[in-house]
Amino acid sequence: MTRLDTLLWEVLPYVAITVFVVGHIWRYRTDQVGWTTRSSQLLESRRLRAGVLLFHLGFFAVLGGHVLGILVPESVTERAGVTEDMYHAVSVVAGTGSGTLMLVGFVLLMARRGADARLRTVTTRTDKLTSVLLGVMIITGMYATVGENLIAGGYNYRETVAPYFRDVFLLRPDASLVTEAPIVYRLHVIAGLLLYMLWPFSRLVHAWSVPVKYLTRSNILYRRRGGAARAAARSLT
Repeated sequence: MTRLDTLLWEVLPYVAITVFVVGHIWRYRTDQVGWTTRSSQLLESRRLRAGVLLFHLGFFAVLGGHVLGILVPESVTERAGVTEDMYHAVSVVAGTGSGTLMLVGFVLLMARRGADARLRTVTTRTDKLTSVLLGVMIITGMYATVGENLIAGGYNYRETVAPYFRDVFLLRPDASLVTEAPIVYRLHVIAGLLLYMLWPFSRLVHAWSVPVKYLTRSNILYRRRGGAARAAARSLT
């Protein structure tokens, strides 16, 4: 194992986690006004609606697949009666479908921003870097699912990449696990770690501003302005 492997797989994850946590605290304390998506809906809404819907549907499905694939050990699914072939088939079908949704939504959003001069004007360097990292993650993820697992015969990442991530959380990362994986998996991981480091300083912070209180807030009472004025006039006569 080289020094670069140590830096990438044993040091970078903890740097990314530290920047992710500390960066969000700093951003919240110093820039609550900028804690927003900086929505461009007023500039163009038709293409935005379709792209956002597809991207977010695909993202949440992909996120669920990653959580199951990484946090749930292979031994647990085997004890539940799910063989590796069954798991492989379901993951390929679900991963391809959700990844395609996310990819199509991402392409629509990028095409929308690139085709509109007003949107290009309000696009920052951080937005561009975020888009690049998201694009790398989506492309490498799709290649790993379709190329490695469907066309090339399959790669059991649950024996290498998944245990590596669990060991990172347990503060005992084994770089040799992930260095054995195909390069597309390694690129996917590195892009993800870099995105986590960029997250607190980008518009991605809006992910933590889900309006949960909206579900339990009191109803808003509306009255006609003209009706109130007439009622006031009658009270004076």
